[in-house]
Amino acid sequence: MWVRYYEFFAPVKILSGEKALENLPNEIRFLNCSKPLILTDKGLRKAGVFDIVIEALKEQKIDDIVVFDEIPPDSDTEVCKQIAEIYNQNQRDIIVAVGGGSVIDTAKGVNIIVSENLQELRDVIGANILRKPLKPLIVIPTTSGTGSEATCAAVIKDRSRDIKMLFVSPYLIPNTAILDLRMTVTLPPLLTAATAMDALTHAIEAYISLQKNPISDTFAWKAVETIAKFLPLVLENPKNNVGRLALANASLMAGIAFSNAMVGLVHAIGHAVGAVANVHHGICMNILLPHVLEFNFEKINKELGELLLPLAGEEIYIATPSEQRGFKSIEILYNLREKIKVNSGIPNRLSEAGVSRSQFDTIAEIALRDGSLTFNVKDASYRDIISILEKAF
Repeated sequence: MWVRYYEFFAPVKILSGEKALENLPNEIRFLNCSKPLILTDKGLRKAGVFDIVIEALKEQKIDDIVVFDEIPPDSDTEVCKQIAEIYNQNQRDIIVAVGGGSVIDTAKGVNIIVSENLQELRDVIGANILRKPLKPLIVIPTTSGTGSEATCAAVIKDRSRDIKMLFVSPYLIPNTAILDLRMTVTLPPLLTAATAMDALTHAIEAYISLQKNPISDTFAWKAVETIAKFLPLVLENPKNNVGRLALANASLMAGIAFSNAMVGLVHAIGHAVGAVANVHHGICMNILLPHVLEFNFEKINKELGELLLPLAGEEIYIATPSEQRGFKSIEILYNLREKIKVNSGIPNRLSEAGVSRSQFDTIAEIALRDGSLTFNVKDASYRDIISILEKAF
């Protein structure tokens, strides 16, 4: 792809592989820090995954540790403020996030507050309001979906207004991302499927975005190929460690892709569905992705045709006439959803996820205000969004 001009930024240091966590203490010291505030949730602490992190720190004599493990399923402004007080009162000098998207986005929200000395996160909502580096942040993802360990974005819910606020800045990209094989092995099938479909949506939306570029395309392409290959295998055999690590790397690659190319209408509607109906973000992506691609089809036929190769493999790509490849890609996505539903139970329709038609008006109104729409290849009206919701219901 040739473009007149583009920008690409991916400064996160990546540590990936077996026992990658053993390098955490060295990374903390490399950042001239010694007093971590570690953020996680109750589920991870109970599952024992969190213990691996603590052991890695204590084995290398980092003992001055403060832990907060009450992060809710949706990142929350009030929780961010509560944690920021803990950070300041305990004189911490680095944040370590151990968890999925909610934990990581919460860590980013806390980092904004303590770095900018804010009272309200809403004061810096939007893109590129943050203009200077934040405090050090290390991220250890326990799901393979959000890509937040490598992105310039954070989504945090303001419960007082029942909206999800989007923050975008290059300074939100963590200093270090650690992908350790042990962190995702206990992830149940439903969350494995939901988070992987979130990553797949990141990659596909980045590949069809108005802001796509040759480098983001490369990351997106490889993420699509990896997820299409390994997600069904991991769901069939949850102990497939090679597949688990592959999905973690794919999530990060998709995160790098969309952090530069941005996402579009799938995310705009998905954010709104999540805010109004409390549906897991990855489930929203799984449900909405093919329907939004069909809506955008006239603008993205060429790109979808190209993606048939990483989605389906060389044999199907060659056997499909070039003018049919875009349609075939969407067909492959519908088939993938049905296949992974068998082993995960992931909902494929809004009705299965607990969304009601009475919520459509509110969802559409919120989606129209979502910043992700800026990068969608096709304008969407209120009626367009209602139509998509009906098809996905």
